[in-house]
Amino acid sequence: MSHDARLASLKIELPQPAAPAANYVPYVVSGNLVFVAGQITIWNGEVRYIGRVGDTLSLEDGVAAARLCGLNIIAQVRAACGGSLDRVKRCVKLGGFVNCTPDFTNQPQVINGASDLMVEVFGEAGKHARFAVGANVLPRGVAVEVDAIFEIA
Repeated sequence: MSHDARLASLKIELPQPAAPAANYVPYVVSGNLVFVAGQITIWNGEVRYIGRVGDTLSLEDGVAAARLCGLNIIAQVRAACGGSLDRVKRCVKLGGFVNCTPDFTNQPQVINGASDLMVEVFGEAGKHARFAVGANVLPRGVAVEVDAIFEIA
């Protein structure tokens, strides 16, 4: 099954690719790699999941926030591939930042929200290397930010 067909069969809706908020581009294609800039918890212009995991937001909220970041990543990759995810060969790496309290230590579980989505959409090609770290603050006060590298045909 193609990646686009899998996305449709899973009934996963993607947001519109977010415009950059500063002096950068949302993705760069270099050779057969797509480098996706950090994606935050925005759904079609609406900022969601504002707060700190372990304080005003639960672990479950953090996982949902990471999944939303993952949806934004996929939307950017689709744009980078001219509107078709079928050029994606694999998700190579994700980097995840969690706005959390100093005593919160479940950053890997939070970022699983994005990681699980990649495997759900891309199957074996969605398995990737990654990091997941805590941060004392993220842009616009959001709970999670995730960036990515994809290999494309």
